[in-house]
Amino acid sequence: MKSAHLPTRREIPDRYKWRLEDIYPGDDAVERDFQQTLELAARVESYQGKLGTSARVLLEAFQLQEQLDMLNEKIYTYARMRRDEDNTNPVYQALSDRAESLNARVQAAVSFFVPEILALPGQTLKKFLQEEPGLALYRFMLEELVRQKPHTLSASEEQIMARAQEVTQAAANIFRMINNADFTFDPVKDERGREVELTHGRYLQFMESRDRRVRRDAFTSLYRTYRRFQNTLAATLGASVKKDVFYARVRKYPSALEAALFADNIPVQVYDNLIRTVRGNLEPFYRYMRLRKKLLGIDELHMYDIYTPVVKDVEWTIPYPEAVEMVREGLAPLGKDYVETMTGGIGAGWVDVYENKGKTSGAYSWGPYGTHPYVLLNYQDNLNNVFTLAHEMGHAMHSYYSFKSQPYVYAHYKIFTAEVASTVNESLLMQYLLQTVKEREKKIYLLNHYLEQFRGTVYRQTMFAEFEKIIHEQVEAGEALTPELLCTIYHQLNVDYYGPEVVVDRDIDMEWARIPHFYTAFYVYKYATGFSAATALTRRISSEGSGAVERYIDFLSRGGSDYPLQLLNSAGVDMTSPRPVQECLDVFARLVGELESMALGVPGACEL
Repeated sequence: MKSAHLPTRREIPDRYKWRLEDIYPGDDAVERDFQQTLELAARVESYQGKLGTSARVLLEAFQLQEQLDMLNEKIYTYARMRRDEDNTNPVYQALSDRAESLNARVQAAVSFFVPEILALPGQTLKKFLQEEPGLALYRFMLEELVRQKPHTLSASEEQIMARAQEVTQAAANIFRMINNADFTFDPVKDERGREVELTHGRYLQFMESRDRRVRRDAFTSLYRTYRRFQNTLAATLGASVKKDVFYARVRKYPSALEAALFADNIPVQVYDNLIRTVRGNLEPFYRYMRLRKKLLGIDELHMYDIYTPVVKDVEWTIPYPEAVEMVREGLAPLGKDYVETMTGGIGAGWVDVYENKGKTSGAYSWGPYGTHPYVLLNYQDNLNNVFTLAHEMGHAMHSYYSFKSQPYVYAHYKIFTAEVASTVNESLLMQYLLQTVKEREKKIYLLNHYLEQFRGTVYRQTMFAEFEKIIHEQVEAGEALTPELLCTIYHQLNVDYYGPEVVVDRDIDMEWARIPHFYTAFYVYKYATGFSAATALTRRISSEGSGAVERYIDFLSRGGSDYPLQLLNSAGVDMTSPRPVQECLDVFARLVGELESMALGVPGACEL
């Protein structure tokens, strides 16, 4: 699908588009649900002040709230996904804005639930649970509400907080529009000297180019644009961080970090253990950078040199249909039901495949309860995008099993466990390819790619996590996040993490300005912890077979019915200990040695 210019949405064949008609057959149906949602919100509000009246009334209120939340989720998801197809489409810009407003209205309508329930004496809740069998479904949810009591405000204050949500999301929304709809980058001449439009979706492809001039030009073009807007982008990120600090303080958390971790019931030591363990294992990463420099045959290893494959002779173009087949074969250890459901979904409109003008960059999996999951891609014909497909289908299948097995109240799993599911898929795919690909150069290429997953998912995301921790602490200490400060912090972290073999180009100092995850506070650490947990689970699936697969599918099927650490414990991984991260980094160190052996012509097996 690559061409000199991006196609419009209409130019993409329908077989490569997701089928959002499975959510709503048309926009008229959305309008009907808008009105029904407003009516349900009013009905929910009529229960205010009555939740402690009887067990039956409490059950009715819970059931009505579920109906409201399901309908609101359906509208919000549909509107956002329609906008993501083409951010320049004014119809879906407007629909998305209206969905944001509706969501704020819904949150305001249900805002009395938590404070009112928490105001009930513990004996009253216990009595209600005994009297009304229907409330048994909500026992874990009620226990979770009681855990939140120290950070819950009065009913009127919660309503204010809910109404403020639309305003406090402004920084993220502004960044999204600037980044996806407004930014244009200077074109880049490709390997044949042809001028090609530089886009978010094509940037990594340029970074993987064998032509160093192409890599450098794309790198320079991208960050030149971000630097031109550094003051606006610093103000936008600063506003988002201030929002995080505001919510943490109002809800009486010691810090924004603890506020973010509280939702998943994750102790701070999990976050700190990650940073400490990764920083204690930087030498294998420096060794990998030294090897990369040697294999590329360059005097200086720059930041634009760290994505290109180190194997010069491998040209591996992988069209999307071939990628689907690779993923299907690679995930065969997860069983017939998993593979058939996944491939059937891919063929039935679950996936939006190719980049088009205005489409949201990157990749994600989403979808409302009651329909199938969806995946947004911006597929390019390379190995990295094959793994992106496997990754996002991991999220999609997690949703499929969770939605299939859990009632709405427990169907939505936490992000902490979500990244486990996506990374297990990637690890199994890598294992399959290393076992089946015969060409030595391709095996080296794969091994390099696997090491890049460690670099990007463990080392890089941990560096991001440390950056987030530092900038939130700066704001909490009363400091302003100026462009100069952000660039200084980010530059030093790159120096620390990449080590003495890498020239940390000044352009990379602006990378903080293009990371959308920074607008969802303390999210990225979950990639690193998820990768670590997934490494352990993959080894069990491969070595133990059906028993481990059954436990894993059960883990996927339990959704959000327990806290993430407990769910992972049931699957055999203890993330309160630094051990899984250390074991993951031990694998990385061993794989660096394997790459050294294979790339230098010394026989050696790739033990995963």
